[in-house]
Amino acid sequence: MSFTEAYGVFSVDGSSPRIGFASGEAVHDLRALADAGALDHGGLAEVCRADDLLPLLAAGPEVWSGLRSRLADVVGSVETIALDGVTMHLPFPVRDFVDFYSSIEHATNLGRILRPDGEPLLANWRHLPVGYHGRSSTVVVSGTPVRRPAGQSRPDPAGPPVFGSSQMLDFELEVGFVTGGPDNRMGEPLDVSSAEDSIFGLVLVNDWSARDIQAWEYQPLGPFLGKSFATSISPWVVPLAALSSFRVPGPVQSPPPLPHLQASEPRGLDLSLEVWLRTPSMSSPVRISSTSFAGVYWSMAQQLAHLTSNGAVVGAGDLCASGTVSGAGPGSEGSLMELTWRGSRPLVLPNGETRGFLEDGDEVTMTGWCGDVGFGSVVGRVVGLS
Repeated sequence: MSFTEAYGVFSVDGSSPRIGFASGEAVHDLRALADAGALDHGGLAEVCRADDLLPLLAAGPEVWSGLRSRLADVVGSVETIALDGVTMHLPFPVRDFVDFYSSIEHATNLGRILRPDGEPLLANWRHLPVGYHGRSSTVVVSGTPVRRPAGQSRPDPAGPPVFGSSQMLDFELEVGFVTGGPDNRMGEPLDVSSAEDSIFGLVLVNDWSARDIQAWEYQPLGPFLGKSFATSISPWVVPLAALSSFRVPGPVQSPPPLPHLQASEPRGLDLSLEVWLRTPSMSSPVRISSTSFAGVYWSMAQQLAHLTSNGAVVGAGDLCASGTVSGAGPGSEGSLMELTWRGSRPLVLPNGETRGFLEDGDEVTMTGWCGDVGFGSVVGRVVGLS
């Protein structure tokens, strides 16, 4: 997939990793540009000679803007490398990871599945962006195999728990944002009106989930081992500044949020998303879900403002994910949990295979784009326990 602009970390033929800037179907080596003197002002050369994006993230909005302007002047006149000729790496060391629960369609679907006789949404859901802290050490770049996790589950609700490999492995279609700039001071929240000043860019996220492990362990404290085994992200970070023309109002929030979460500017992003599945017996993948990020109930600014509303600190290298993005109609659900109604309505694939949850060897690919701005893809293949 071609890019309008995106930043990542790449290598070629075993060379040391370096920062790349993708445009079209080519990669520009920012270290080479810095060494050639093309970035010799505003502190750009130093951050562009780094091995990953962390120094750029830490440099803040003024440097981000300066680099975008400078690259717009020089990238058309320098040698490039074909996208398909590079090896991609994790774009930045993830300092902290928070996963939200911001799609009302997803939350409603799960409520109906798990609490069929009760209200789908819990009492707090429309008042705050629900979230939990994940595990940054298991965030991996696209293409990294995902090993089926083991853990405790209770397959028979009347029987004892058992330990073994998850039999209900799932994907979750998500969008993540990467923060940067200086840390806010501990005890000083970010204001919702300016919170996006701390967002460098966006990535696609597959926050894998072991539904059977999660179902047994999550009450009363929430997700733990059923979520912490792997989170895959796309290798290219699309700067938020490149997406201003794709902002949309977002859904009406009722009741109105409390004052610290009220924002007047357009909150949504018209980002199209798809999920593709390829089983070991298929020669090519098949699309199983298509949806949009535009309808996500809680915005990125609201998520970040809420995250820091108690005085918590965020800064360069923090990753925040939206939670599963689902739409309102059939085929727009962002997880197998919803697509198959917890396995009770298996997907029938074109080759006759069925899937309730993922099997060993299955490969999941997620793609996204805003108009002509591509996000690339995040890919993961399930491998069994050895």
